[in-house]
Amino acid sequence: MKSSEAGTLLSIGDAAARFGLPTHVLRHWEAVGLVTPARDGAGRRRYGADDLTRVAVVVRAKRAGLGLDAIRVLLSAADPAERRAVLVGEAARLRTRIAAVQASLDLVECALDCEHDDFTRCPHYRTHVALGL
Repeated sequence: MKSSEAGTLLSIGDAAARFGLPTHVLRHWEAVGLVTPARDGAGRRRYGADDLTRVAVVVRAKRAGLGLDAIRVLLSAADPAERRAVLVGEAARLRTRIAAVQASLDLVECALDCEHDDFTRCPHYRTHVALGL
């Protein structure tokens, strides 16, 4: 089982390896309803092209910072308004995370730009820290 391009189904090990994932991740995603691979006569999971596309979507969405619950709705909701509502919420959550990371970067850069021997005693740095609280 090396390829699913010509209709060949991949084992869970081959599918996981294709995405650089441990097999337990695919099992978990199946348990929470994100993927539903076919089973062979012996009950082993078999991943086809559609399954691999779905795994790729989940991987990409996770990299974008989305949680599994949000991904499940995006993949399964029939109502476009429901999917849009999830995306609006995720966008707001990501903006909040970006702002927090930017504030952290600003603090680090303030410390790097400080000319004092001990930046923690620098009045400018202390003001920067206080403003961030």
